Amino acid sequence: MTETPQQHLKNHARFDPSFHFLLFFILVVNIVVVLAHLARHVLDIYAWWLLILSMGFFIMYFKIRIYPLKVQDRVIRLEERLRLQALAPEQWHARIYHLTEDQLIGLRFASDEEVVELAETAITESLTRKQIKERIKTWRADHWRI
Repeated sequence: MTETPQQHLKNHARFDPSFHFLLFFILVVNIVVVLAHLARHVLDIYAWWLLILSMGFFIMYFKIRIYPLKVQDRVIRLEERLRLQALAPEQWHARIYHLTEDQLIGLRFASDEEVVELAETAITESLTRKQIKERIKTWRADHWRI
């Protein structure tokens, strides 16, 4: 059984090779082939239709990637608000809603011991997701997101 390597700022991004590389490569090659075909058959309506379909597949590729990410972001936002409510003192709960979605997503990697203090810093200093991740001392891994 292989152990999952410890996650940190430099290695937390994840890729699905068949989607991020293979499918993208196929779509790019398809556009090139269709454009070459169109250059030879400029007056052919079917050549133009192939170009439109190829562009549609490219749009689908990006939409298929973006929609689940937005859902994951919403779930992360909810999870982090609930976690902060459980960990922060009650008088601090109203401040949770001052955190932006971007900040909450960055905070998901912070350990329970440092998340409240880091959230306060994120609000007062208007930290970005990247800045929050750079300040995390004890990384809490998230192996589910791709």
